[in-house]
Amino acid sequence: MKQRPEPLPERDADASLKALAKALAALDRPDDVRAFLEDLCTPAELEAMSDRWRVVPLLLQGVPYREIHDRTLVSVTTIGRVARTLERGAGGYAAAAKRQHPRLIPSH
Repeated sequence: MKQRPEPLPERDADASLKALAKALAALDRPDDVRAFLEDLCTPAELEAMSDRWRVVPLLLQGVPYREIHDRTLVSVTTIGRVARTLERGAGGYAAAAKRQHPRLIPSH
């Protein structure tokens, strides 16, 4: 992925990410979100993000990594990264999964 010669100051990077999140949140229809993502991302980026999201429900069901790989062809390395993010990330996967797959998210 392309890197800047110097990273943005943290405050600017945070503001840019917040603006992107607000743009996504403002879109109500899946077709609009898809169009936005297709405009924003390269085909490889879309494939990587789709692969990550595709394995989330399988991980939440407790499917073993090797079986997830066999079903999805997503690399075991990517599956492991998604699993770690599910456990120790910012909570985004869980928030989205709770809305899309509520029976897979344990209630507290």
